[in-house]
Amino acid sequence: MMQDLLPQTVVTVEAYGHESVDAPLYPEEAALVARAVAKRRREFALVRSCARRAMEKLGVPPQPVLPGERGAPRWPAGLVGSMTHCDGYCAAALVRATDLASLGIDAEAHGPLPEGVLPAVALPAEAERLRRLAAQRPDVHWDRLLFSAKESVYKAWFPLTGKWLDFTEADIEISADPGEHLRGTFRATLLVPGPRVGDRRLGHFDGHWTADRGLVATAVAVPHD
Repeated sequence: MMQDLLPQTVVTVEAYGHESVDAPLYPEEAALVARAVAKRRREFALVRSCARRAMEKLGVPPQPVLPGERGAPRWPAGLVGSMTHCDGYCAAALVRATDLASLGIDAEAHGPLPEGVLPAVALPAEAERLRRLAAQRPDVHWDRLLFSAKESVYKAWFPLTGKWLDFTEADIEISADPGEHLRGTFRATLLVPGPRVGDRRLGHFDGHWTADRGLVATAVAVPHD
């Protein structure tokens, strides 16, 4: 599912369901979740198993994935990547740093946001666009999709800036592809000064989305030029 949202240079590895898999942790990883509940430990291990399999596909020896500043994963030298997990699904996406400047992925259960969350994450213009989209395609939980898109944008933003990006600092416009398949694109217009990539300052991030198998997934890939 996630691979279809990203350029071909990106390696993605996904895991569905709650299957018990051999996903051992390095000691320094295990220490981070030693006191966590079983569900948290399982997801933590499984998403890192996905990340290590992606490393192997890129010819990089598997190694620990530890949190850095603000919890962002620290990747091996020469790689950029992103991870996501929700109930019943984990994914990791990795690419060589020479191919992309940054990327971000997110997956969520395809259901409505809890009451009261949307006003905290959506700008008035975004909320109005969601109402129009819901009238056209009521089979998509657009509020959850917006939340996921903002998560992907943040994950792509942070490695380039080292700064927090508030939900209200990016205005996201979502488009749906015609046809029966639930997929499309989105553009996040930055309302604060964007990061510099090479000789240009970014004013927006572009992404793709899909809804399938009870999930909504979003992805942002930031090219070098």
